[in-house]
Amino acid sequence: MAETLPECVEIPAPGTHRWTVLWLHGLGADGHDFEPIVPELRLPADHGIRFVFPHAPHRPVTINGGMRMRAWYDITGPDLAGREDEAGILGSIATVEALIAAEGARGIPPERVILAGFSQGGAIACHGGLRHPETLAGIVVLSAYLPLADRLDGAAIRANHDTPIFQAHGRQDPVVPPSLGHYSQQRIAALRPAPEWREYDMAHGVCAQEIDDLRAWLQGRVGAI
Repeated sequence: MAETLPECVEIPAPGTHRWTVLWLHGLGADGHDFEPIVPELRLPADHGIRFVFPHAPHRPVTINGGMRMRAWYDITGPDLAGREDEAGILGSIATVEALIAAEGARGIPPERVILAGFSQGGAIACHGGLRHPETLAGIVVLSAYLPLADRLDGAAIRANHDTPIFQAHGRQDPVVPPSLGHYSQQRIAALRPAPEWREYDMAHGVCAQEIDDLRAWLQGRVGAI
């Protein structure tokens, strides 16, 4: 049965639609969370980038007392890499694959799709992007980590072995420890070229310098093909 597409916040491309950025929000947020970042990126209109911010489904989250909230998967405790919700993670990755396929139906092939995410959404973007069966234009992992790290091997990431990855983290992040971000980068680097790693003096969030660096990285990608 075909995967049902989630509701999304969509920002149309100025002019001709040439690229799509699929951006996944963090735990408890929704697709509107990163909508304001689009004008802050100040990307040239002639790049033709459409932004899609899907809403995660509502589900009980164990670490928050079972409260229902928007989440890409359950989190059972502060040790994010322990007792992972494999079914939830893989289910959200299937949703991402359906979103990428929907862009293909609009005339934007995977090699013109950049998969991005923050925190829990960045974790899905990281694992899902690496294992996607078709080559993507790029992967953006912000304040996040690689879930189900032992499920990835060279065969699983063949199509995206050389896909550029922008990985950024706050040095004072109390939610996703920087050490887990570093481990994720090292795990990926053991299988393929290492992600471009950036650190900032911030907690669990996004800062102005990070937006500037991401802008430069995105422009390098959309101008490379």
